[in-house]
Amino acid sequence: MQKKYIVRLTEEERERCREVIRKLKGSSQKVRRAHILLKADADGPAWTDAQIAEAFSCRTKTVENIRKRFVEEGFEQTLEGKKPSAPPGNKLVDGKVEAQIIAMRMGPPPPGHAQWTLRLMAHRLVELEIVPSISHETVRRVLKKTASPGGRCNIGSFPRKRTRNL
Repeated sequence: MQKKYIVRLTEEERERCREVIRKLKGSSQKVRRAHILLKADADGPAWTDAQIAEAFSCRTKTVENIRKRFVEEGFEQTLEGKKPSAPPGNKLVDGKVEAQIIAMRMGPPPPGHAQWTLRLMAHRLVELEIVPSISHETVRRVLKKTASPGGRCNIGSFPRKRTRNL
């Protein structure tokens, strides 16, 4: 079968892959990508995708994706892998919203309800335009994070097991 994406490494790229493999430099995924690129090189061993997948314990789709990324995005991007699209710490809920969630939980429930539920709180936060959208799971995480030990148990947290000191 004719391959759509052909990998042809330059001598510098081959040497860089060998160095990554030899020194185990980088993550295990980076080392695996270096192995795959070397074996997929049309001017080198030119292994089939199935042979490469079996040799490095991955799927043939993984090999195909690496070939495709090499042709479309280049050697550096292929070897280093995808960078995270959003930096860590970009939270949906900031301290101000957390405070409003906690205040809402401590306040009285809406008429017709005996207590606040996670879904009810999420719906009310969107209704009051505090956040554009929020899931009940996010509300649960905020309340669990702020659960006070020994105090009243918030929604989504479990009471602590008390032990006696002997």
